[in-house]
Amino acid sequence: MPLAAITASHTPLMHTVEPRGDARAAVDAAFADARAFAREFRPDLVVVVAPDHYNGMFYDLMPPFCVGTVADAVGDYETAAGPLAVDRDAACHVVREVLGAGIDLAMSERMVVDHGFAQPLELLFGAIDAIPTVPVFVNSVAVPFGPVQRTRQLGAALGRALLALDRRVLLLGSGGLSHDPPLPQLEGAPPEVVARLVSGRHPSAEDRAAREGRVREAGLAVIAGEPGPRLNPAWDEAFLDLLALGELGATDGWTNDWITAEAGNSAHEVRTWLACYAALAAAGPYTVRSSFYRPIPEWIAGFGITTAETLAPTRRTP
Repeated sequence: MPLAAITASHTPLMHTVEPRGDARAAVDAAFADARAFAREFRPDLVVVVAPDHYNGMFYDLMPPFCVGTVADAVGDYETAAGPLAVDRDAACHVVREVLGAGIDLAMSERMVVDHGFAQPLELLFGAIDAIPTVPVFVNSVAVPFGPVQRTRQLGAALGRALLALDRRVLLLGSGGLSHDPPLPQLEGAPPEVVARLVSGRHPSAEDRAAREGRVREAGLAVIAGEPGPRLNPAWDEAFLDLLALGELGATDGWTNDWITAEAGNSAHEVRTWLACYAALAAAGPYTVRSSFYRPIPEWIAGFGITTAETLAPTRRTP
């Protein structure tokens, strides 16, 4: 069956910082359009492709890609905590097929996910366990990263695996666009931070509250008139154009240093979008049905939402 895709930025500040002007209303309207798109497509399965922000994946063993056969959300930044409705059979099928295609993919029997997975599920489907799901982690925060080309190849293999299921599958990419929140980095970090990033110790409620407070303060500082985070609307819009044109191979020449320099340390989250569009392209030509973009410094993000589907008929008759 044909595939469909929704890609959306996520932000830890959506529930705690009110942006200036009509940004909130514009984002709400774009998400309403995406929800209508999802309802019309009527997916049997949602494959969520998202990063982690040192809540579930740590440097004790940091995979570039991982599929969860079981997944629990930590409930950070006012998103829901608890289990996702993981379709284990579909997840295991994806692991087998993608490995068989020559992509090195890890599997987790106890994946822990954060707002990167939970927020889009809540915004589009009302709850983290509202629909059968396969969670696919793409490392976009913890350097070093693999080549961007490898993410595109992962997406293509994922798309072929999903087509073999013969189900109505919606790919949900979560992250980006230009994006540079105050996240810790291993290189040069104090010993206590290094220990937390390496050990795999999930942060305590107190640690998480302190971390969330630092991010919220960054957003509030923008409202107070301080210089905002590094965003690059021109880079964001060029990336959206590339997706719409189907020129996914153009990203093969992107270097990780270039992405960081152009769009920020967390702009690597666009890998989740690239993987989803590469999966969509595995079903044949596609069209972007809607594309929203707004730079929102208060949310520390160039904020985008797209919907797309293969050109073959995808809607069920009543």
